[in-house]
Amino acid sequence: MITAVYFIGIGGIGMSAIARYYLQRGLIVAGYDRTPTPLTRELEREGALIHYEERVDLIPEACRDETSTLVVYTPAIPPEHAELQYFLIHHFNIQKRAQVLGTLTRMHKGLCVAGTHGKTTTSSMTAHLLHQSHVDCNAFLGGITKNYGTNYILAPESDYVVIEADEFDRSFHHLSPFATVITATDADHLDIYGTEEAYLESFRHYTELIQPGGYLVIHEGLKMQPNPPAEVTTFTYSRERGDFHAENIRIGDGAIRFDLISPLGNVTDVELGVPVGINIENGIAAMALAQIAGLSPDEIRSAMASFRGVDRRFDFHVRTPEKAYLSDYAHHPEELRQCIKSIREVYPGRRIVGIFQPHLFTRTRDFYPDFADALSDLDEVLLTEIYPARELPIEGITSQIILDNLRPGVPGRLIRKADVLDVVRQLDFDVLITLGAGDLDDYAEQIAAIVQSKL
Repeated sequence: MITAVYFIGIGGIGMSAIARYYLQRGLIVAGYDRTPTPLTRELEREGALIHYEERVDLIPEACRDETSTLVVYTPAIPPEHAELQYFLIHHFNIQKRAQVLGTLTRMHKGLCVAGTHGKTTTSSMTAHLLHQSHVDCNAFLGGITKNYGTNYILAPESDYVVIEADEFDRSFHHLSPFATVITATDADHLDIYGTEEAYLESFRHYTELIQPGGYLVIHEGLKMQPNPPAEVTTFTYSRERGDFHAENIRIGDGAIRFDLISPLGNVTDVELGVPVGINIENGIAAMALAQIAGLSPDEIRSAMASFRGVDRRFDFHVRTPEKAYLSDYAHHPEELRQCIKSIREVYPGRRIVGIFQPHLFTRTRDFYPDFADALSDLDEVLLTEIYPARELPIEGITSQIILDNLRPGVPGRLIRKADVLDVVRQLDFDVLITLGAGDLDDYAEQIAAIVQSKL
């Protein structure tokens, strides 16, 4: 019988959600992470025992019995990690985070959201829709929802679990969804997959894991060919294609409203709680899953209007008629493109400046022309050094190669992350965006204060 769960990499956004699940079920929860963060401090306040040095002797005694301790680790942990090696040598039950999530999809009806981008917002929106309805849900999300201040929802009586299905390291192959959305399949993680073809094949295999009699809702026009033992429907923004789509879109006065056209029943006069264009499509996908789970039109309308978004996903820190500052997790060229497009729709004719921190040397190497093209839609581009995450530097791969490929006439420059606050003080902008999946967001509060001082 499992009485304790030990997490190697407990501070990760996905790992911490599972840690919270076990904490709320009354198990002993402990773990290691490299550095303390607001998230790990929250876990400690909730009862988790966490240390920040890679030392076997710091593993709590309660987690040293191989018959009663489950060990969970992330793919980002290197095989030679001392604590992982200790658990391997002593034959503990060791599982990847994705394996634990897979078990949960077999215990509940899994509503999963996969795709290169849009996963976190769409899965968080889906979880909010269900949690605010008579259906309710458990949820394991890839971001901190503003409605709940957490990346986890517990509903012991609900049959449903909402999961963000991550393709990194083929993690989503451990899942058995009852219903899943696939938002996009633009090639990514080529350090893992090698080729776009292998990436697309990974998504095709994922569709085979849907439970018989389940549902696949896939974005219209994706390159990959699904092969599910399930009903297939499509979604899109366009009213001309897609089984689920929007019509009668009204944008104005700081609001976005539209009608959902659906094979499961239309929902009129939907209002977005976070009124940006990209959330029309995210919302259509989330509402499709909500309808599959049995939500009523009134429940859907109410929850869509009250959804407040996710930290670092189109996250406004300052929003006034004169100036705005927001941060966004966008770290893939298509994410950057959609983010900037949405901002242009909200702020037409305004001077929009972006500070981008590239994430990973391999991703920069593989997509630098596309990054440059997407960023060229800004009025000015500032690039910090690459955030390495799990990687070592690659010779010749720096932010300079993105800068060198900006479209002619687009002003851009390199800055040090350490100088970002001084740079912001000197910048001329109407709207400022900080972009990327690294640690640039650590400066968000200070940047917001500087922007406020410019008003």
